[in-house]
Amino acid sequence: MNRDEEVKTPDAAEEGSQGAGLYPGDTGRLPEEARRVLMQLLAGPSLDGKRHGKLWPALRRHEAEIRSRLAELFLELVLDDDLGVAFTRQADTGELDAPILLRRTPLTFLQSVLMLFLRQVLTEAAARGERAVVSSSEMMEQMRVYEPADNTDKSGFEKRVRAAVEKMKEHSIISSVHAGEDRYEISPTLRLLFSADEIAALNRVYASIRDESPKEVG
Repeated sequence: MNRDEEVKTPDAAEEGSQGAGLYPGDTGRLPEEARRVLMQLLAGPSLDGKRHGKLWPALRRHEAEIRSRLAELFLELVLDDDLGVAFTRQADTGELDAPILLRRTPLTFLQSVLMLFLRQVLTEAAARGERAVVSSSEMMEQMRVYEPADNTDKSGFEKRVRAAVEKMKEHSIISSVHAGEDRYEISPTLRLLFSADEIAALNRVYASIRDESPKEVG
């Protein structure tokens, strides 16, 4: 399943059939629209009120049941009404040795600093009450401050930056504003992934690396 593709909701005519027994052998108890929300959350990376206009109200209607189903998988629902975004993450199970369902993908150095840059753009745009939009050239320019001064492989560095941008697309951190345009809107989900304190700490680390003329590692 494409992680960026919305699980389609049923038409109004189909909603009357929601509930148990949606197909032969079905023993589920959730109505159909709630199941589709659960599928979208598990497929990930997030459920966005703007992109998933039919699923968002279904999530709000069945939030308690969906939270319960996720808890059975040692997962928790992170939901922000103001931002209109929701996603799942591993629940904090304390001393309980719970199995891990969601696997984290480690980020390269360039992917990490690009994500921090996008988080900064998102914060500044939110303060102005504007959409957070960025272009490929702006991302490339920002990443150049982390290019080693003695780097002789310019094309190789640019290739790694483009790969970092593609990773942000893959995880729906950025999405095209219009088809064919080189402009991307930053998902508000990014505001939930890192706290302000975590951002400040990471920025201090990467600033020190940058100031020491780092060897490019991603």
